[in-house]
Amino acid sequence: MRKDIHPKYMDCTVHCGCGETWQTRSTVKELKIEICSACHPFFKGGSDKIVDTLGRIERFNKKFGGEYFSGTKAQRPVKTKRR
Repeated sequence: MRKDIHPKYMDCTVHCGCGETWQTRSTVKELKIEICSACHPFFKGGSDKIVDTLGRIERFNKKFGGEYFSGTKAQRPVKTKRR
């Protein structure tokens, strides 16, 4: 195995946007993340509002909500091979 080709593996401090901080190991000294298991609605039981700063979920529900996905799939024409 060649020497000095792998990055250094060191202690790392992770900082979340909610203020949570913990120690782990990584190839970088510090990580800053937006959401963690302490503030994500999935891990908190879903009682908090969904984290969506750009309104993507509301736009998706407005465009495709309701009966859009409950309909039957349309039959696609069978493709024939070109010669």
